[in-house]
Formats: sequence, C-alpha cells, structure tokens
Amino acid sequence: MKLLKKILLVLGAILAIPLIVALFLPTDYFVKRDVVINKSQAEVFDYIKLLKSQEKWSTFILNDPKMTLHYSGTDGAVGGKVTWESDVMGVGEQEITQVMDGSGIAGNLRFKGWMESIAPVALFSEAVNEGSTKVSWQMSGKMHYPMNFLQVFFSMDDMIGAEYAKSLANLKTTLEGQ
Repeated sequence: MKLLKKILLVLGAILAIPLIVALFLPTDYFVKRDVVINKSQAEVFDYIKLLKSQEKWSTFILNDPKMTLHYSGTDGAVGGKVTWESDVMGVGEQEITQVMDGSGIAGNLRFKGWMESIAPVALFSEAVNEGSTKVSWQMSGKMHYPMNFLQVFFSMDDMIGAEYAKSLANLKTTLEGQ
C-alpha cells in the first residue's frame, strides 16, 4: 500500500508541475514578418488583398497539395472567405473583415476541431519608394490555459514566423517574376 501511495504521489506531481508552470506563462502571442518587394504599392496591394492569390505563395497551402479550398463572397472585399480541409493544416477558414483601401486587409483565421481557435491576421503594404513596397504579415492569438504550457517546448513566433518568412519570400518571387 505504501508503494502505491508513493507511485500516486509521483504521478500527481508529474501532472501538477506542467499545470503550475502554465499558470505563469503568457497566453497571448504575436507573430509578424516583413519583406520588401520591388513592385509598386498599388500592384502589391491588388495582389495580396485576394485570398485566392495565396494559393501561389502561402506555404500553408503549398505544403499540402491535397488541401481542398472553397471560396465564397467577393474575394478581396469584406466578407470574402476561404475554407479549407487538409491533412496537414486541419479544417478552418479565413474571412476578410476589413479592407484598408490601397494598404492592407485584416481578417480572422478560424481553426476548427481539437485546437479550435480564432486568430486575427493582417497583411499590410507600405510604399518604401516609388518601385518598392514593404509587406507585413501578422497574426495574434491566445493559447488558453493549460495549452499555453506547450510554449515551454516551442515558440509560436518561431514556428509560425518561419512559415510566414518562407511565404513572404514566395510572394516576393511571384510578384517580381510578373
């Protein structure tokens, strides 16, 4: 009986430690990456405002050739939406909630399933000079307790930021190749 008590105490401690640590970890995250593209702001904005254009540059789509995408609403306008089903990215949708004419779009990513969440996202374009534009891609969100304990092992900024950087490099190559 003493051995069983010791085993239960050890197991209880093993389960309690992550829960206690998670109490002290942040639940909010913010990811942002930038790239400068040698095209005018008008050309860049007209391209990045379209959800469908992400099929050509977003690694989140390019990494799963079996991903199914469905578009609804007017692409590039408030209410434009893409839904996806993917073995790699799961099930979700992105909806445009704001269009800042000539400079950017904002919206929400909604992930469904066991990791259900909503994350605000935005793509901004800013003229560097007449022929160059800085594009910024950002996302924020929450990792609710106790899932925020996972931040001990990986950083949302590192993980998502790496994909944002690759995607923006693809965007640069795509736009500058036109």
